[in-house]
Amino acid sequence: MAINLRNRHLLSLKHHTPQEIEYLLDLSTDLKNKKRAGIKGDLMEGKNVALIFEKPSTRTRCAFTVAAIDEGGHPEYLGKNDIQLGHKEDVADTARVLGRMFDGIEFRGFSQKVVEDLAKYSGVPVWNGLTDEYHPTQILADFLTVRENFGRLKGIRFVYVGDGRNNMANSLMIGAAKMGMHFVIGAPKSLFPDPALVEECRKMAEDCESGATIEITDDPKAAVKDADVIYTDVWASMGEEEKLAERKAILQPFQVNMDLIKATGNDNVIFLHCLPAVKGYEVTEEVFESRFGRQFDEAENRMHTIKAVMVASIGNL
Repeated sequence: MAINLRNRHLLSLKHHTPQEIEYLLDLSTDLKNKKRAGIKGDLMEGKNVALIFEKPSTRTRCAFTVAAIDEGGHPEYLGKNDIQLGHKEDVADTARVLGRMFDGIEFRGFSQKVVEDLAKYSGVPVWNGLTDEYHPTQILADFLTVRENFGRLKGIRFVYVGDGRNNMANSLMIGAAKMGMHFVIGAPKSLFPDPALVEECRKMAEDCESGATIEITDDPKAAVKDADVIYTDVWASMGEEEKLAERKAILQPFQVNMDLIKATGNDNVIFLHCLPAVKGYEVTEEVFESRFGRQFDEAENRMHTIKAVMVASIGNL
């Protein structure tokens, strides 16, 4: 079956089939190989993309910028002080203006409703570079990294430890459900994911017959047993800094340290982190700098997977 993602949004991975996700990963690999071979791309020649950032970023901003330029496109950065989004001008009006000037729009900010309204009103593809609920471009980079290390996604035991109800835990659970992974969240009970989303993901796995399983536990050692991948994120997301002391107290048992790595019983386990990392909190320096770490491969893969998302939806394929 031919996959066609022309003019498609990427607001979360809920609306993409396993076959479409696999297609994006295959395209990412092709584009990565082309870049490494020094082949200049032209798949976004004549395309202009708006990059709206309410939240600061290193990887997302750089990945979208370099990815667009690599393929001959023009990225335009629009910070929170550069446009009137949601202030003097409502989201719908901003969307309709930008949609007449740009071929695609990336949004990184707080509200999922804003990115959905941009998609509703702009008339061009909109890509979610992170909201408080979801981070789909990060998941594609994570899954490309897993596939590069294990040659597959299906059947991988993927364990997320830490804040189990943040945008990363949500998005990884959706992606794992679609791709047939054995997904485990290890978190304090107060930071368990939304039960409605857990059930929705289990239903996704059932509907697409992926064979995925989803498990939630408050026992960190039990969570990581037999893990192929251990993943963590900061203990307080952007906008939650005042909760850090409280989070540190309840999340300390979920720190990714060498004891937790050894508790997997798998000498080939890999460590992933979406970055930036607060070393000494969610992960120790020892693990971060160890042979288990793949976080910088993962960071590079943000660029290749984001390039694939843009090329698939607005590129000259």
